[in-house]
Formats: sequence, C-alpha cells, structure tokens
Amino acid sequence: MAEQLTFRWPTGVALGPNDYFVSAANAQAFAMLTAPQSWPDRKLVIVGPKGSGKSHLARIFQTQHNAQTIKAAMLPADFQPSASSVIVEDMENLPATAQEAMFHLHNHLRNTGGTLLMTAQVPPTRWQIALPDLASRMQACTITQIDNPDDALLSALIMKLFADRQIMPKPALVQYLTTRIERSFAAAADIVARLDAAALANGRKINKTLAAELLDK
Repeated sequence: MAEQLTFRWPTGVALGPNDYFVSAANAQAFAMLTAPQSWPDRKLVIVGPKGSGKSHLARIFQTQHNAQTIKAAMLPADFQPSASSVIVEDMENLPATAQEAMFHLHNHLRNTGGTLLMTAQVPPTRWQIALPDLASRMQACTITQIDNPDDALLSALIMKLFADRQIMPKPALVQYLTTRIERSFAAAADIVARLDAAALANGRKINKTLAAELLDK
C-alpha cells in the first residue's frame, strides 16, 4: 500500500496535577515537590531520564506556587527573577556565560527566603560548571530521583502518550506494549510515536498487529 501524505500536527501534552500518575518509581519525587517547606535551603533538584515527567512536576509546582520558569540554556547573563519561586529546567545545559547569573540567582533566593527548583537528566556532580562557588552550591542541593518506570507507571505513561495524541488504545494493546518494550520512558515515547506515524501513513488501525510489526523491526 502506498504511504499516504501525513502532516506533523503538534501533540497537546496534558500537564495538570490530575494528569500525573504516581507510582513507586516517582512517588518520592512527587512527595518532595509538594512539600517545599521541607527542602534544605529551599532548593531541590529533580533528576530523571528524558521523558520521565520532570517538566510535568515543574509545571505542577509552577501552578501551585506561581513560580517563574526558565530553561537553563536560555538564562541571560543579567537575569532578574520576577517571582519568589524560580524553576530552572535542564540544568545540565547551563552555558558558561550564565553560570555567574545562576550563582547570583541562587544567593538571591536563599537570602530572600525564596524557593529554587531545578531539573536535570544527571545529578549536579556531572554538570559542567566551571565556577567553583556555583558548583559547590549546586552539589549541596537536595536531590530526588525518578527511577525507570515500573509496570504500573509504564502502562499509565503509554496511555497518557496516546491520549496526548487524541488516541484511545484498547487496554489489551497497552498491556501488550508494557510487556514487550524496554522499561524506559524513552522507549514508551518512541513506540507510541511510531505507531501513530505508521497508522497515519498507511491508513491502518493502531492495534497489536501493527505494534508487533513495528517491534519486530
């Protein structure tokens, strides 16, 4: 069958508090996020692989605390926070030109009783920070880790990834995928994207038959 022309429509990602599924793999991170008063020096780093829900947690925190959010790679050298709670995402991408600004942001929030939430794929000891004073302060942060998904979280993640694409798969398909893909957030995102693309390109239904064909490849 000739492949049909398809368009890359953006997928709407649900990031509300009620869309976050808590399991053993992320329960600690969720509990820590919802209790900022317990963070030493009111700073926390959420560490987890790509697609593990770090941005989802950050969005929940942003909504609940009216926090200002910025990507580390976009942090300007003259950054001035506009809120008492600040979220800096993807800290492993902090450029050298923004390290002094990050140092001043950290100190400003600490001195004013503010809150600093950071996300990263790797812990602070692996961030490429050349500024010694900043490196020491980042390495002193409390870390909460999101582990690879267990069966419950992997199933919920697959369902959410389909729902973000306005697809309602049968439970049997979700169970089939859960037992056959690598137990990781990236693998779940990959198979859902591949199923959606293959179904659109070939005019087929998203089911176990199509999934088996893609997984065999």
